[in-house]
Amino acid sequence: MTTSVANRYKEEMKRAFFIFLGIFLFTIVYLAPPFPDAVDPFGKHFVLSREGKGALAIFLLAGTWWVFEVVPIGVTSLAIGVLQAMFLIRPAKVAFKDFMDPSVLFIFASLVIGMVFTKTGLTKRLAYKMLMLIGEKTSMILLGVFILTAAMTHVMAHTAVAATIYPLLIAIYALYGEGNKPTKFGKALFIGMAYVAGAGSIVTLLGAARGAVALGFFKEIMNKDVTFFELTYYMFPIGWLMTFLLWLFFLVFLKPEKDRIPGLREKAKELNSKLGKITTQEIIAGLTVLAVIIVMSLRSFIPELKAIDKTAIILLSTIMFFILKILDLKDLEEIPWNIILLFAGAMSIGFCLWETGAAKWLAIHWLSFFQDSHWFVFVMAIAFFVMMMTNFIMNVAAIAISLPVALVIAPYLNVAGEVILFSSLVTAGMPFLFVVGAAPNAIAYDSKQFTTGEFFLYGIPASILLMVVVGIAVYFIWPIMGMPVTLN
Repeated sequence: MTTSVANRYKEEMKRAFFIFLGIFLFTIVYLAPPFPDAVDPFGKHFVLSREGKGALAIFLLAGTWWVFEVVPIGVTSLAIGVLQAMFLIRPAKVAFKDFMDPSVLFIFASLVIGMVFTKTGLTKRLAYKMLMLIGEKTSMILLGVFILTAAMTHVMAHTAVAATIYPLLIAIYALYGEGNKPTKFGKALFIGMAYVAGAGSIVTLLGAARGAVALGFFKEIMNKDVTFFELTYYMFPIGWLMTFLLWLFFLVFLKPEKDRIPGLREKAKELNSKLGKITTQEIIAGLTVLAVIIVMSLRSFIPELKAIDKTAIILLSTIMFFILKILDLKDLEEIPWNIILLFAGAMSIGFCLWETGAAKWLAIHWLSFFQDSHWFVFVMAIAFFVMMMTNFIMNVAAIAISLPVALVIAPYLNVAGEVILFSSLVTAGMPFLFVVGAAPNAIAYDSKQFTTGEFFLYGIPASILLMVVVGIAVYFIWPIMGMPVTLN
């Protein structure tokens, strides 16, 4: 048996093992006797229904298959819908409708924007200008990309930022001199962009929907308002601390093979000059995307615009690109549907866990372990739970599941609601373990610079770093800034 045949056989055996591991976990949980009720601090019981147990079973199968990529990740997503329908966990009409949820179409439109930037050459123009400014050191290139990404998420959704930055990174990586081959620099560039998009998005309400949802829960339960600028005041130091720490993190764990790219600045100048004057298509594409960003940003300040869903706004740009003949049918056929299906499956399992009550059952079970703990331990336990949940389901859902329960328990432990709100928002914004955790993760995955397994492995120390930063913020930074952490 030749070495290549032996390696192929070994890979197939490994793949078969994880396929059956996922099926085994599903079967064990689905067929298990009823699990104990979750009991909240007031003695109320929450029963895990048969459907809820089924949702947990699918959750385990999907997580196993996604991490080890036993089949294309989009196919695993299809399995999520199929299993819900076949085992009567949710009706097929409901389970598969999630695959066309507005958030999924938002991803689709974001990817189209990236395609337009690439096709028109606008991406290369921006990349070359950036490299002319930053220079040849790979560490500075990473820092420049991270700062740009984080800053953009302050004024637009992190999904749209990732879609805009992604083609820019493709153009930058092309100058690294390794073709499409995965490298440490490539992994740091794309995984880093996804991580930093999350870090930057916590700073304002414009970065993601989770902030507005959390503030709504907080106002309803605590009868207090948290303003746009108050949120930014407390989140700004944490978001930017994480951005710079993540830069150092990647320089340690994924130190680029090359310290610098000799002649890069001159090469960037030469390539930029070859592009010539900016074209009409580039101007139209840039103005269209700019208009979308402005309108989506204004939704937070103009009540009349809130009625228009952000997905409809961004999809209008997709329609305009085809009307203006910037894109054609061939471009539509080249959309990375694997990534879109990936996010669609994540939405479906998220809604499944929420609607069957499985997610609430998990949250109450988890928090009940800490209801007699020191206030700091309780706050960190909530932050950790939100961090884990947001890796599998929408961060909005993770907040909706855990925050109301935590805010009700908090007064009994002498914990102020504000510290729970802000610590939860920090971890909800940074799902570092799974590609399905956030749209920027899925967009970065399309680079083929890393596997889902690699993303998970680098995500473990990154998540530990995140929890350390949250702990420092809770215990030192926020109290110094004036945030109440205890009730007296």
